[in-house]
Amino acid sequence: MGDVAVANVGTPGPGGTGRGVAGGVVALVVGVVLALLGVGGVVGATAASVVMSQQGPDGYLSSPVREFSTTSHALTSPPARIESGGLPFDLGRIRLSAASTAPGGQVFIGIGPKTAVENYLSGVHTTEITGVATSPFRVHYRDVPGDSVPTAPAGQHFWTVSAAGPGTQQLTMDLSGGDWVLVIMNADAGAGVTVNLQGAVHSELLGSMTPALWIGGILLLLMGTALIVLGAIILGRGAPHPLSGERDAAALTPAGVGPYPARLTGRLDPQLSRGLWLVKWLLAVPHLIILFFLWCAAFITTVIAGFAILFTGRYPRPLFNFAVGVLRWTWRVTFYAYSALATDRYPPFTLASTDYPADFEVAYPRHLSHGLVLVKWWLLAIPHLLIVGAFTSAVWTTAGYPGRWPWEQDSAGGLSLLGILVLTAAVILLFTGRYQRHLFSFIMGINRWIYRVAVYVLLLRDEYPPFRLDQGSDEPAMTGAPGATSASPSSGAPDGPPTANPGLPPQ
Repeated sequence: MGDVAVANVGTPGPGGTGRGVAGGVVALVVGVVLALLGVGGVVGATAASVVMSQQGPDGYLSSPVREFSTTSHALTSPPARIESGGLPFDLGRIRLSAASTAPGGQVFIGIGPKTAVENYLSGVHTTEITGVATSPFRVHYRDVPGDSVPTAPAGQHFWTVSAAGPGTQQLTMDLSGGDWVLVIMNADAGAGVTVNLQGAVHSELLGSMTPALWIGGILLLLMGTALIVLGAIILGRGAPHPLSGERDAAALTPAGVGPYPARLTGRLDPQLSRGLWLVKWLLAVPHLIILFFLWCAAFITTVIAGFAILFTGRYPRPLFNFAVGVLRWTWRVTFYAYSALATDRYPPFTLASTDYPADFEVAYPRHLSHGLVLVKWWLLAIPHLLIVGAFTSAVWTTAGYPGRWPWEQDSAGGLSLLGILVLTAAVILLFTGRYQRHLFSFIMGINRWIYRVAVYVLLLRDEYPPFRLDQGSDEPAMTGAPGATSASPSSGAPDGPPTANPGLPPQ
């Protein structure tokens, strides 16, 4: 016996066990939903706190003073529809300040109903501000042609609020329901408007909503976390207890080069459909939806397990089984749908190890370092994360042109290295009906590297992942270990049964 055991979430039995697993699934799903709502509340509260910290002494959040210019008779904003009917609170107030930059110039600034403003400026050459970019600052305009000459704006009686005269003119308006348009003109309605404009907003909602968002977000996050942990424990109970003994402990630390204490296998189907890979990603959508919830839960359970390791040196066994089960489920789906395309057999909906052509196992550690948990998942893993990023990240290129702004550049995306290899194998399969085994062996090596790093980052093992591509359908045999079977990493015999992994104890 040894001090490790393979994490394998057992298949639920009949009766109460099946109902317990169903309860675990419900707890997990509800917990993830509550946790996501809680995270949204905390993020909203944080954003509101940051905004409130930027308010001035008068309670207004102000923009920088910027210059707006046009050769037409008026600058206008797009119509702003505000729906405030039935709200039991005030939305807030806006404050606008404008000053003409022309020597001796006088400015007019006003806000009025959309219909009245359109009637006033009908047939007049105007410029609508369609967008403002902040970094770098740039204004997008839309020119509205016309030949009519408007009368002085200050003489009109439809303005809800307005101000006119030399120097800086300022107006303040409560946000109330309606369709509103901002108009900036010269006071004499002459053509050629150039002003320095500043906007500010004040609302009591931020001050009243922020505490509620903090409290509600934290409560929902705690409730969701508790349900997620409960669900993960229920789903992870099916594994056997850890084994112990000298033989298996020695097998994990051989004198020669041996396998990592995580085993990723994948057997290539001898007969694959030529074109099914074109729609496998669509067929896998139900799995991807479930995996979204599972990975949200796995993130939270990993954080909980990290604290447990920090204080006890042990990874809670049910949470360990759950994390391995999520990795196993992910590997089966990706093996089927996009990271290998090596089987046409639809993946099962289970965390447990099955007879599916793709499987994943991790040896359960008897003890983990208390302090290593603080740095291994980010600092120590950086070299491997860079390599995994090179394997799995798409290449993006940006073409720049003189005189164009950053958002107007042409960008193009490409496939990742793993994506290119899988697509190459799929195209060859489409035209020849054969999956190239040497290519499959290389793809398996990349996936094996990725999952070893995932095991390390998810705190499942303390052993540092090796910098090597162990190719083939199964893990390589360990050299220098008693009873090791010989298997060439590059043999790529994908359609045979997986060989026993000497680095893992028998089940």
